[in-house]
Amino acid sequence: MQTNNESSVSTRERVGLALAGSDTVSAVDAIGKAESAGVRQIWMTQSTPLPDTLGIFTAAAMKTSSIRMGTAIVPTYPRHPLALAQQALTIADLAPDRLRLGVGPSHRPVMEGVYGLSMESPHEHLREYVAVLRALLWDGKVDFQGKYYTVKSTFPRPPRIPILVSALRENAFHLAGEISDGSLSWVCPPPYLLEKSLPAQRAGAAEVGRSVPPLVAHIPVAFSQDKQAVLAATRQQLGRYGKLPFYVKMFASAGFTIPSSGELPEDLVESLVLSGDDATIAERVRGYLDAGLDEVMLFPITIKDVSAEQVQLMRFIGQL
Repeated sequence: MQTNNESSVSTRERVGLALAGSDTVSAVDAIGKAESAGVRQIWMTQSTPLPDTLGIFTAAAMKTSSIRMGTAIVPTYPRHPLALAQQALTIADLAPDRLRLGVGPSHRPVMEGVYGLSMESPHEHLREYVAVLRALLWDGKVDFQGKYYTVKSTFPRPPRIPILVSALRENAFHLAGEISDGSLSWVCPPPYLLEKSLPAQRAGAAEVGRSVPPLVAHIPVAFSQDKQAVLAATRQQLGRYGKLPFYVKMFASAGFTIPSSGELPEDLVESLVLSGDDATIAERVRGYLDAGLDEVMLFPITIKDVSAEQVQLMRFIGQL
């Protein structure tokens, strides 16, 4: 029979914290504080032109002892898979079994508008990228020739780091089921993940005869019962996603129409963001896990004070 303490540990292992990494020193400090608060997993996005996430993890690995670190995500197009595998190996040497490597194609406005790279066939590009990574990180050698990559190399010791992929629409979750050790959603309403994404991921895994990898759901959290304040803060902090074509199509598939202004509708925000007091949010987190989401990464929606509310979220996760 599972005790209450065992149940709490089990839940906490499935709940991660999404951190921003705008400053290296403060990000490393935040990872240390999260570990002290009882958080078992943190996630960080590699955003341009912010500091390198894996560099932050390398520093954090020297200052922590148990917290898992995951990228959600490192964009694939700007970084060769062999170079990324080398970075991952460095962290694995410092912090064995504590890294999960999330990769994905990112967004066309960033890849083409910022990097000047052609974002051709993102799913096929991702399939090749993961094939190269898996050969290096799990087999210790790669001899790959494809449309996008030709790579031949060996690793002295394969660290067997889990490789997760970003997924937004059903075809991406299907691909995740085929090739990955897990999918990473971002700004996807949980009902959409449960009703459309999970079945697609299961179908992808079944198609190639492998176990279904976990789905890690990004869920924004606001510690406030003021619905209008939550709506305004969410629109300010996540509003750009209403203007990105990939996300607009996902929202439509989830049943939400984004107006031409790009403003996130109120019903979408209510579906997307967990708000209220600690007990209400904890109940909804456990409800999503019970309903079929394998893991969640909680992202703070700031209502008043960024630092204070980030610490509040750390403590909240650590007490689950």
